[in-house]
Amino acid sequence: MFYISGTRTFKRNSDDAEGDYGSKNISLYYSIPWKNYLLILSGSKYSYHQTVAGAFESYTYSGESQQMKANLSRLLSRGSLHKTYVNAALWTKKSHNYINDTEIEVQRRRIAGWEVGLNHTQYIGETVLQLFANYKRGTGGNKSLPAPEEAFGEGTSRMQIFTAGVDFTYPFTIGNQPFRFNTSWNGQWNGTPLTQQDKFSIGGRYTVRGFDGELSLSGEKGWLWRNELGWNIANKGHELYLGIDRGKVHSSQEELQIGDSLMGGVIGLRGKLWGINYDYFVGVPIKKPEGFRTSHVTTGFNVSYRF
Repeated sequence: MFYISGTRTFKRNSDDAEGDYGSKNISLYYSIPWKNYLLILSGSKYSYHQTVAGAFESYTYSGESQQMKANLSRLLSRGSLHKTYVNAALWTKKSHNYINDTEIEVQRRRIAGWEVGLNHTQYIGETVLQLFANYKRGTGGNKSLPAPEEAFGEGTSRMQIFTAGVDFTYPFTIGNQPFRFNTSWNGQWNGTPLTQQDKFSIGGRYTVRGFDGELSLSGEKGWLWRNELGWNIANKGHELYLGIDRGKVHSSQEELQIGDSLMGGVIGLRGKLWGINYDYFVGVPIKKPEGFRTSHVTTGFNVSYRF
């Protein structure tokens, strides 16, 4: 199977946070099944820009990052009510950041490594329970660059990160109308000091929805809890959903943090139209630290096409 997807976010300068902001992401995915194995090749490219007003002129901060990953999974056990598999992967990432098109060399990153994981899916009637655990390690391969933070003991390109999570989906009906409740929790723990790019971050469409993603909270450890109630309107494949998310981070430099937790809400519509998958949402912050700047209302969309 092959698919490509793209996302784009933007914010007008009339919002609270000063300056225009925008980002876009393009992802590619290709999978090759063979017996009890599945090989997945994936890659993505992300870029952003932000305009900040200075005392005498405006400055444009921008950046781009690319990552590639090859993941091989093997099915260990499968029955009518469960599925368990392990996976191993090789990955590489690189990123660059700029001020007015001049690269900030100290923020240049190039890393590579491997990871292993275990996944289990359990079916209880129509309810689905998923569990996962993953260990990630940087190796310094593929011409990796040492992290500048290594000189101060505040990060490394040979990171050790452990993640785990649970996802629970419960479908039900009310008056012949199909509904779905989903709750998921995932957390991160570290075995080494982490650079900013490897820390657990919250605030944005992929973590705590309702925030524009211009600012985030981050730490070496953290957790994220997302909850969603969806209604498949008239069973036509278009789902109206409500969501409430909460996240918390723990940093070794808490004295430099303005806070450690966020909560946000979202309402959206997703489905498939003319062969194109779409997702449009509007979100608002519910709880945030004092001084954490974000838009009062955040909108976003995602479209993808599979062939």
